[in-house]
Amino acid sequence: MKRYAGTAILFAVVLPLAACASGGADEADEADLASGPIKIWYSTNEQEIAWGEAVVETWNAENPDEQVTAEAIPSGKSSEDAIGAAITAGNTPCLVYNTAPAAVPAFQKQGGLVNISQTFDDGESFIIERSGDAADGFRSPDGDLYQVPWKANPFMLYYNKDAFEAAGLDPENPELSTYDDVLAAAAAIQEADSADFALYPPASSDYTNSLFDFYPFYLANSGGTQLVSDGAATFASEEGMETLEFWRTLYAEGYSSAEAYSGDAWAGPFADGVAAMGIAGPWGAAQFDGKVDYGIVPLPTADGMPVEETYTFGDSKNVGLYTSCENQQTAWDFVKFSMDAENDLALLETTGQFPIRTDIDTVAADYLAEDPVLETFSRGVPLTVDVPNIPNTTEIWQTFRDAWSGAVMAGEGDLDETMRSAAETIDGLATQE
Repeated sequence: MKRYAGTAILFAVVLPLAACASGGADEADEADLASGPIKIWYSTNEQEIAWGEAVVETWNAENPDEQVTAEAIPSGKSSEDAIGAAITAGNTPCLVYNTAPAAVPAFQKQGGLVNISQTFDDGESFIIERSGDAADGFRSPDGDLYQVPWKANPFMLYYNKDAFEAAGLDPENPELSTYDDVLAAAAAIQEADSADFALYPPASSDYTNSLFDFYPFYLANSGGTQLVSDGAATFASEEGMETLEFWRTLYAEGYSSAEAYSGDAWAGPFADGVAAMGIAGPWGAAQFDGKVDYGIVPLPTADGMPVEETYTFGDSKNVGLYTSCENQQTAWDFVKFSMDAENDLALLETTGQFPIRTDIDTVAADYLAEDPVLETFSRGVPLTVDVPNIPNTTEIWQTFRDAWSGAVMAGEGDLDETMRSAAETIDGLATQE
């Protein structure tokens, strides 16, 4: 079975902010919509480079007056740092095919991103037609889109068939649809000693690790509700507290470990057989193939949810169109070309990552029929949700993680009180400019 090297999450980092506080171009004019040569950046991922080079070659052959020059994003501490520095210097490319949704608020505050909704007559229609409701999760507080939804890696629950069979659990059709199901499986695994732990996500207090434990499960249990919505934290809701109680039980019963893993924090415990279950997107398969005989199921919820209604974390990377671009019409036309059905199918085939489009099952039907793992993940693409597009992202997620580390992982204090206090702090951060 063919597998692909994927990329784990690159969350937003603290970015340099320019003095301007504009949110990018709000209105189109003739100068903004010029056509001509453009430059783009794409990820340093080998498979994405191959896809990008093929798309650019085809475009350039058909558009001699609007040539595209493409290169991998410059090396640095992170892609976000490289992009932020380029915005400050005023020398960003027209397009970056590696724009993290979590970094968009900072890039927008720098005045670096073009407002797609307002600048192009078909900006909204193209995005909505391709991505459907998933696009709404990427809107900025003003309701407009400053990023083009591109590709997602929906998270699901991997399980070790051998560990399940040794614990007396059905290795082909395990009951894992509810929190109680998972806890019962965890108890059986512990009793049989078929794995050291049931689940072992990254255990450090770093704020990014919430995307490997709480957030995917919360999205599933809450019907896709983001951590912050309409300027207020949402995780102290009934659905949020159900998810928090579930994870607190995992740690309290010893089904999960609060100690940092000595190897690869996100893939190692499952790949090494230390954990009987793991949380990952389709890129996880490349890490697990040949090491674990695994199955994949949707994320569990408190009461169980049909597959077609189970939301999940998307781990998305999108395309930003940057305000230093002189030939913005060409840039927009190239975006649409790169995201047509043919090129989206090529993206899936080349990288194993899913275009954020509502008809992926139709566009890639023959290809997915040959790969049951990718076919399973394809069902989650229309239901992917990402991090909220809000100011003070780093501080908000770290506030949540600090509360989680004490109340959930360590089991300290009153869970409800601790998380409600964190929610109040986050409410204040979410409304600060």
